[in-house]
Amino acid sequence: MTEKHVQLCGEGLSLSDILQVASGDAVCSVSEEALQRVQLSRARIEHQVTNNRTVYGVTTGFGKLSDVQIDSGHVEQLQINLLRSHAVAVGPAFPTDVVRTMLLLRANALAKGFSGIKTDTLKLLVELLNRRVHPVVPSQGSLGASGDLAPLAHMALVLIGEGEAEVEGTVMSGAAALQAVGLEPVRLGAKEGLALINGTQAMTAVGALALAEARRTGLAADTATALTMEALRGIVTAFDSELLATRPHQEMEQVASRIRQLLVGSKRVTEQGDLRVQDPYSIRCVPQVHGASWQAWDYANQRLSVEFNAATDNPIVISEDKIVSGGQFHGQPIALAMDFLKVAVAEWGNISERRTERLVNPQLSGLSPFLAVDPGLQSGLMITQYVAASLVSENKVLAHPASVDSIPSSANQEDHVSMGTTAARQCRQMIGNVARVIAIEMICASQAIFLQGAEEDMASATRSALKKVRDLVPTVTEDTSLSAPIEALANAILRGDLA
Repeated sequence: MTEKHVQLCGEGLSLSDILQVASGDAVCSVSEEALQRVQLSRARIEHQVTNNRTVYGVTTGFGKLSDVQIDSGHVEQLQINLLRSHAVAVGPAFPTDVVRTMLLLRANALAKGFSGIKTDTLKLLVELLNRRVHPVVPSQGSLGASGDLAPLAHMALVLIGEGEAEVEGTVMSGAAALQAVGLEPVRLGAKEGLALINGTQAMTAVGALALAEARRTGLAADTATALTMEALRGIVTAFDSELLATRPHQEMEQVASRIRQLLVGSKRVTEQGDLRVQDPYSIRCVPQVHGASWQAWDYANQRLSVEFNAATDNPIVISEDKIVSGGQFHGQPIALAMDFLKVAVAEWGNISERRTERLVNPQLSGLSPFLAVDPGLQSGLMITQYVAASLVSENKVLAHPASVDSIPSSANQEDHVSMGTTAARQCRQMIGNVARVIAIEMICASQAIFLQGAEEDMASATRSALKKVRDLVPTVTEDTSLSAPIEALANAILRGDLA
């Protein structure tokens, strides 16, 4: 298979491109046009230094220290000091896919030609990706304004042969990592340290991967609904297209259409009045609930798609005589999008857990208590519902918006921050939780179908989904631990195997 090539020019970078690079299935380069813009931007910075102009972060200190003038002989040391002093993030390291996405997004932002970086520095950033040198970046410590300073500083240290990086599974010093793949560290010039760390690439990297996993999880939620409807003989009338057209939210009809397609040919599902007039909300209102979550996903997708190709530096080099300090690094657009997506994915989990309760509760399902083969002697799937309930409760805490919090920093110069990286990290954590909740629903629906001997009456699409579930989680005839199977199925959901 030919390896995909992603060319960076500051425009047109898509989520699909990002996922290819994050997984290591693509190589990157910078377009010649972009390199020319970068060279021009660099010349403009050097012009400012040569003419002793006052430019934030170039000939001044940072943050509250922006009024401190820096002698022209110290502009390079200023940038090294910036990386060293700002690389103080803590906590578990970001996984490799996040680090690769950070490298990619920062390179693409620099390729726009507004940051004043040298072409050699940009090329080395891209080579870290291509040669799989992955900086060790602790995941906690960003306020999400002035950019993701601490995480990006850890990433950037490797470019100057400092910090730590992972190469072929081994963590080593930045200098050793570069040497291991035949690369040389760069010597930073004026503004380059600032250009490397002043941006939203940590929150946007986590957000991009969360967005992809949320999409797969949301599609799996629709599949889980169809399986549960097969198990409980759900009423398909509530998914009627003419009914939904009276309240024309397109996402509602999209959800309903997917579920109708999954159930084509089923002898299990029913029409209104066949067995009962109405199903409970957790089934009947799936188009409305799932559909609303897709509206939030669409919003997050729109905001992130802009951010993938945005200049988030400060100051911005617009022309030789116009270098402007502003707030392009502020993470509020991403923070709000991630918080919105958090609430949306929480609802996929909340309503799924209620469907699981209907499957295991004999008073609601009419089936064997807790779907046990020998109830009483066996507890069956009783505790899987407990686990789902625990996960959705945890998500209710995590869904509290990070973006409504702010805390002043840098002696009150930076007096409003976004907490966007916190929102993104929480969002991805919540998606993992929801994938487990949906996995539990699928397992319970599969077990309910088994107990009724109903597989032959299912739709071909749901029977195919059932096989995927059973390949990872066989039917339960004796009490056994399901922890590992739940994790395996949740991981399959996150990969998109159950979409």
